[in-house]
Order: sequence, then C-alpha cells, then structure tokens
Amino acid sequence: MKWAKEQGLGLDFNPTCFSHEKSSDGFTLSHPDPEIRKFWIDHCKASRRIGAYFGEQLGQTCVTNVWVPDGFKDNPVDRLTPRKRLKESLDEVFGEPLNPEHNLDAVESKLFGLGSEAYVVGSHEFYMGYGLQNDTLICLDAGHFHPTEVISNKLSSLSLFTSGILLHVSRPMRWDSDHVVIMDDELLEIARELVRHDLLATTHIGLDFFDASINRVAAWVVGTRNTIKALLRAMLEPVDALKQAELEGDYTLRLALTEEFKSYPFGAIWDYYCAQQGVPVREKWITDIKTYEQDVLLQREKSLV
Repeated sequence: MKWAKEQGLGLDFNPTCFSHEKSSDGFTLSHPDPEIRKFWIDHCKASRRIGAYFGEQLGQTCVTNVWVPDGFKDNPVDRLTPRKRLKESLDEVFGEPLNPEHNLDAVESKLFGLGSEAYVVGSHEFYMGYGLQNDTLICLDAGHFHPTEVISNKLSSLSLFTSGILLHVSRPMRWDSDHVVIMDDELLEIARELVRHDLLATTHIGLDFFDASINRVAAWVVGTRNTIKALLRAMLEPVDALKQAELEGDYTLRLALTEEFKSYPFGAIWDYYCAQQGVPVREKWITDIKTYEQDVLLQREKSLV
C-alpha cells in the first residue's frame, strides 16, 4: 500500500481461497465441514476489511473479488446442496456493511478448473443470480466460459440489471484462461460494447493474465497497451451515425461502414496519444524493457542465488 500511495495508484484485492491445507480437497466456502467453512468465511470477511482499508487510505475504491475453486472432478449426485452452502457462506461474508466508496464486492464464476472439471459450485448462473439479488458486482472473466462463448455479448444484458460489472480481460486458449491480451476480435468487441453503450463509468476493467515464459513486465505492457488501443478504436467510431443507420433499417450502410472502419488509420492517433502522455511510441518501449531486465531483474535473480 505504501508503494501504491507513492505511485498514486489504487489497489484491488481478493481472498485467495486455495493453496492451503484447508482447501486440499477442493472445497472452501461450500465445504460440508462447518469448521472449515467458517475458516474461509472469516478469511473472506478479513479480506473485505483489507480492501476497504486500501480504498480509504489510497482514495480510490478497492474492488474485492471473491472466487473460490470449489467443485468435483467427476459427476456429482447432489449439485444443489453445495450451492446452498455457498450462498449461505456468501451471505455471511457480505453481512458486514462497508463504505462503498472504499470497497466494492464482486463475485466471479468459472466453467471448470483443475480438479473440478465436471462441476463448479460457483457457476455463471449461480453468481449472476447472487449478484443481481444482492447488488454485488458480477465479474466476467474472458477465459471462464465455453471455448466458443464470449463475454462481450453479455455486457449489454447485465448492464440493464446491475449497478456495475467487473471484467477480467484475458485471452483463453483451449483450457488455459490467462494468456497475455492481444488485439483480437473479442478484445475489440468488449471495447465496442463498453463504448457504444456508455458502460465505462460503471465497469471496472481488470487485466487477468500471466505467462512465465516471457518477460512479465513486457507481458503487462503488451496487455495494457492493447486494451487501451481497443478502447481508442471503439471511441473513434461514429457510434451515433451507426445507431441511426440501424434504427432506420439501413443495414447495408451499417455493414459497409463497420467494415470500412476496420482499415481506418487509428495507429497514427495512437502514436500521437502516446507522445502526448510522454510514453514510448510504437515499439520503442521494448528497449526500455530489455534494459530493465538486464539492470534490475537479472541482478535481482543473482542476488537470490
């Protein structure tokens, strides 16, 4: 938090409900043992208070996102009872009122995980219902759905019923959900949905990726710049004109314009934006990363040996 305050940054938080002896059998907030369940309930309560403290001290609202790995590797007989336990646990976790200017709660679903391929207690349907009923943010992770399912198409529907949405923008590849974000079709569609429907003010955009096979700072820069580029491309569209063509039933014009916009020179505007912000234009940032890798990262590794 001290570092974040020095940098003028806010912090988000999550209760890490895994890699612990009390999660070794794959269950936490929905565990059948009430003592283990209470351990995780208390852990999540404490995490919310930490998030609120971050928000208060840093002057930027902290989003505390709850995700649990609970589920079965093979087909269960009883899908309902674990979800009842999870709902009761979450009710207790969120029972303490916190200042929403300091902390916002979010819940996150997943289709499957390692060791829970057949059944995840906290499914999308479960958390969508819970979030709508209890006015928590609903977190959509781009890699937590079926391989052909996208989160961009869910945003407009959710926006009608929620006060806000949390996004974990990542790049799914087969069963792995967290590859570095690239400028692909889904990233552009997410950006367009947020811009076209004026959802930026109520959407918290988080980037969720990691790749130990490449420089981690470079991964962060690539993913962040691509996300900002996608938002820029969406903002450059004449949205009102497109909506008017659609409203008038001129689908020919709608199609023609959206296709023409794909080759418009947004890159020149991106370069100008980077220059305005005092950051490297185009690929010049790679030199800075290479220097940092040699002067800092590798030296740090040597000091640990």
